[in-house]
Amino acid sequence: MRVEWVLEPLVGVGPLRFGMHPDEVEVALDGAVAHVSQGLGNGIGWGHYTDWGVTGVYGEGNGLVAVAVDAMDGPLVRLRDVGLVARVPSEVCADLRELALREGVSVRLNRGGDPEIEAWGVSMGASQEHGLSPEGYTRRLDTVITSALLVCPELAADPYGAEPVVNWWDVRDEPTNTGVWPVRAEQERQQWEWSPLKSVGPLGFGMSPQEVAAALCEEPASRHGRFPLGPPWEGPAQWNLEADRFDRVGVTAHYSGGHDGRPALGAVTVHGRTGPQVDFAGIRLIGMSVTAVDTALTRYTEGADPGLVFGCAGDLGVDGLNMYVRATRAGDAMVSEARFCQAEWEDHG
Repeated sequence: MRVEWVLEPLVGVGPLRFGMHPDEVEVALDGAVAHVSQGLGNGIGWGHYTDWGVTGVYGEGNGLVAVAVDAMDGPLVRLRDVGLVARVPSEVCADLRELALREGVSVRLNRGGDPEIEAWGVSMGASQEHGLSPEGYTRRLDTVITSALLVCPELAADPYGAEPVVNWWDVRDEPTNTGVWPVRAEQERQQWEWSPLKSVGPLGFGMSPQEVAAALCEEPASRHGRFPLGPPWEGPAQWNLEADRFDRVGVTAHYSGGHDGRPALGAVTVHGRTGPQVDFAGIRLIGMSVTAVDTALTRYTEGADPGLVFGCAGDLGVDGLNMYVRATRAGDAMVSEARFCQAEWEDHG
């Protein structure tokens, strides 16, 4: 039931042409409305056209400079004889490399580990696939399918690093993937205990960043934070630490402002590919089939109190525990990971 579009590299895709203004895009998409947008029509902005499964990114002068095509809802875009969208990522990668070899263009990997071809203005991506349960409900699956970012010539050298695209989706703080997704074997993982709302493994909620690093015997591989929002006349502001990523152990520590304004541990994400194993009611939560964990949690809560809760990104949890089973990519598949939070933590995905 999905429409098919043809990509004309660096020119446009389907009925859309780079340089179009938002009103022209609306007409080309049969009157579609950008139900989610930011800065649309104000020079630099973006709009997500939900009915079409595409996002238009606009540069200076309101000209269309990039089109992002959703994996699940977007048109089935074709480049020459290669389908780009809603396919197995490794198969698309192989097909693009073969096509690039025939046409004498180079292929590199973007920050996500997927193919990027400057000559065609193409940067590939992938998202978790969703389907219907036997009962007819939408559920997340264990498979991954492709999405695509298609850009104009001015953005082709660095599609995700270009300022208009960064305003829509900033990937600069995400870890760079080399194109491989190794999953640590079960016997190589540490076994951590979890005390809901209090601690996970050696990490107790309320710890300082220094105490977290000492407990893990590891320095952060990367740090993420921000400056408080406010008028420029407020002068220099204190940089607030929000998260530390520990690659050897396989966890990310998330911080909130403590009572004294200093960062205090409020949540821990245990990475699905590399993190310690954590059990709940006999259910292994980390590095497993996502559908298997979802099914096990659903059965655990059937006819019981507490019941299930859903996070912002569709993550499944048990009511009252402030824990959410998340999903992370492992090549063409997804594996489970989990975020464990203190009682006061409001998780936003």
